[in-house]
Amino acid sequence: MESIETLVDTLAQTQAAPPVWVVLACLAAAAAAVLYAPAWRWTRGLVTIAHEGGHALMAVLMRRRLTGIRLHADTSGLTFSRGRPTGFGAAMTLVAGYTAPAALGLVAAALTGAGRIVLLLWITLVLLAVMLVFIRNWYGALALLVVGAGVFAATWYGNAIVQTVAGYLGAWLLLLGAVKPVMELGSRRRGGRGSGQSDADQLAGITPLPAGGWIFLFTLATIGAAVWGTFMLLPLAEWLDGL
Repeated sequence: MESIETLVDTLAQTQAAPPVWVVLACLAAAAAAVLYAPAWRWTRGLVTIAHEGGHALMAVLMRRRLTGIRLHADTSGLTFSRGRPTGFGAAMTLVAGYTAPAALGLVAAALTGAGRIVLLLWITLVLLAVMLVFIRNWYGALALLVVGAGVFAATWYGNAIVQTVAGYLGAWLLLLGAVKPVMELGSRRRGGRGSGQSDADQLAGITPLPAGGWIFLFTLATIGAAVWGTFMLLPLAEWLDGL
C-alpha cells in the first residue's frame, strides 16, 4: 500500500515553470531539429512513432483487430489492422495517422504547461511499452527501445531541470514535427511524385473528399495544434505581467 501511495505521490507532483530562457531554448532546439534537414531525418523517426501509434490506437478504439506495426530505417512505417476496408472505422483509423503527433503534442503541452512533467514521462513510457508489443520488425523494436531508454533515463535518473527540458522539448518536437510531414505530402502530390498509397489517397478512396481536401484538413489541424500548444507552453501571462 505504501508503494502505491508513493507512486501516486510521484505522478501527482508538479514542477515549477522554468526560466523564460529555458522555454525559448527548447523551442529553438525543436525548431532546428525540424527545419534542419540532417536533424529532421532523426526527428521524423520520432514523429513516425507517434503517427503509427495513432493508427494503432484508433484501430483498437474502432474495434478493429490490430495485427502489427512496422517502423523502417527510412522513417516510414506501416500499421496493420483487420476489419471492414470502408466505413467510419476505417476512415478514422486512417485520419489518426497524420493528426496523432499533433494530438499527442497538445496533451504533452497541457501536462507540461501545468507542471505535470513526471506524469507525462510515465505516460510516454507506458505508451511505448504497449506499442512495443505490436512491433513486427527488429528495427522498429530497436527504435522504440532507444526512445524508451531515453525517456526512462530522464524519468528515473534526471533531476527536475532535465525532466523539464525533456517535457518542453518533447512537446514542441511533436507539435512542430506534426506539420512538416503534411507539408511534404502536399509537396510530393503537387510535384506528381505521390505514390497513391498515402493516408490521404486511401481516405479519398473511401470518402467523398479528394486527397487534396484531406491534406488541407491535415494542414489546418496540425498548424492549429502547433499554435494552440505553443500558447500553452509559453508563459505569456507572466510576460504580460512583467510589462
